[in-house]
Amino acid sequence: MKRCYWIYGLFSAIFVVSVSSLLFSAANPVSDSSVVLAPGAAEFFTKSIIVASIGLVVVAVVGALSQMFSIRKALEGIARQPEAGAQLQLSMIIGLAFIESLVLYVLFISIILLFANPFTKYFIQ
Repeated sequence: MKRCYWIYGLFSAIFVVSVSSLLFSAANPVSDSSVVLAPGAAEFFTKSIIVASIGLVVVAVVGALSQMFSIRKALEGIARQPEAGAQLQLSMIIGLAFIESLVLYVLFISIILLFANPFTKYFIQ
């Protein structure tokens, strides 16, 4: 039974974007705020949130699928040649570490985009 995993990723991305847009559209602005936003700032922050959430969803789904495929192939290789199990296991663990590091890099970049955006100084006066 073959499944289309990209459909799950697409629906996950659509869900995250719709939930984040609902959450951030319901926020009431404070009238006594001393921060003055430049024109287009709200669009910039909204687009930053959308890009960060879509990036996280896509990379998490792709990372999970690639880890699943690598583990499956390593187990198939170990089942065919049990004497090569140690080498296959070592190679699999190194590959999984590289895949997980890619996901963590995207997580860190998304956190930077959300909380410490370097382009914020151009949109807040």
